[in-house]
Amino acid sequence: MNRRGVRALLSGRAGLRWMHLLLGAGLLMPFQLLTTTTVDASGLASSSRFALEPQLLALALDLPLVAAVGLLPVTRSLEGAMARTLCGATGEVLASPAHTWSARRRTSAWFTLHTLLGGLTGAVTLAMPPAGALLLLLPLVERSGREPAWAHRLVPHLWAAPTLGLCLLALPVLVSHAAGGWLTRLAPRLLGPTLADRLADAQQRANAMAQCNRVARELHDSVGHALSVVSLQAAAAGRLLRADPAFATAALSAIEQTAHDAVAELDRVLGLLRDGKHRTPPPTLDDLPALLDRTRAAGASVDCDDDRTGSAMPSGPLSQEAYRIVQEGLGNALKHAQGAPIQIRLTSREDSLEITVANPLRPRERSGAAPSRAGGGNGLTGMRERVRLLRGTLYAGPDDSGQWRLTACLPLGSNR
Repeated sequence: MNRRGVRALLSGRAGLRWMHLLLGAGLLMPFQLLTTTTVDASGLASSSRFALEPQLLALALDLPLVAAVGLLPVTRSLEGAMARTLCGATGEVLASPAHTWSARRRTSAWFTLHTLLGGLTGAVTLAMPPAGALLLLLPLVERSGREPAWAHRLVPHLWAAPTLGLCLLALPVLVSHAAGGWLTRLAPRLLGPTLADRLADAQQRANAMAQCNRVARELHDSVGHALSVVSLQAAAAGRLLRADPAFATAALSAIEQTAHDAVAELDRVLGLLRDGKHRTPPPTLDDLPALLDRTRAAGASVDCDDDRTGSAMPSGPLSQEAYRIVQEGLGNALKHAQGAPIQIRLTSREDSLEITVANPLRPRERSGAAPSRAGGGNGLTGMRERVRLLRGTLYAGPDDSGQWRLTACLPLGSNR
């Protein structure tokens, strides 16, 4: 054995692996006691010619019981935690319950190996050190003239007894090193994730990402829009404070109401972040008139043509998402075309709802000197995500009439 192997035998990790194997022996002990008692009660022990026959028979009867316990889902949680902490297993070793039969079978194989190798290590640890110490003392006993009668039967040449004793003392270390190393290499295969575990983990990450995106959309569309409107209202009030006190007073009142609504929206979004659900219902298209009034109080010219009729009136999640699309389209127009008239149109089709928000292009946008709004921005990204989840279509860009047009077509089949 090279120097590296000797260091591995004497390292702290070797002690942890030995403890891990002794825990396996402790897990095997109840099964061994049960089967040993059964073998003794059946009379098979008295009829055997060798002392080890009942113990080996009991060990053979242990295997089905140990394998059955290894099929329990919680077994992987316990064994995975022990393997990572004591065995030093690297790679993907799970400490979560095994829910699929593939994972349970792997865990059962690991649990059986752990207990059997632990039982072997425990037996060697208990038996070999006393035997080795006895062999080391045999030459001293011979010199004292009190050599026992069985000494020559055990070791014909007593001068070889110390060498054999040292080998027996080293045997627990060697067995622990070999068994622990084997279990360490097998841990990622038997306690690692199955295909079902990987799929479940990927789904969990996707759900978490979707939840983060959902919260980001809600924050941007609700609080972000409110702050944009408050900024415009404050600027308008400041410009007309002396020239038109009545308008300034109305703008300040609108700022107060918008800020109040923004705080309520923020509290609702934080509730969504904490609990995963809305504490208060989000706004729908029924709340659209209030949104338009707050926007007009900032001095913006907004014309809304609502052509929804009858059974095509969306409700529930579709109405909530449609409100957010109008809100973001309105905020986008206020940000990029401040002072320009904004036209909003909601049209009912046979099986869809069409939302259009349009405003005149700025001179720089007409000439192509300004960057396109469709190329970036969290708002448009959020709208695309909303429309995609509703299985609809979205267009955002200039049209032939010299306007910037946002058009979303949402199928009424997503109104659930």
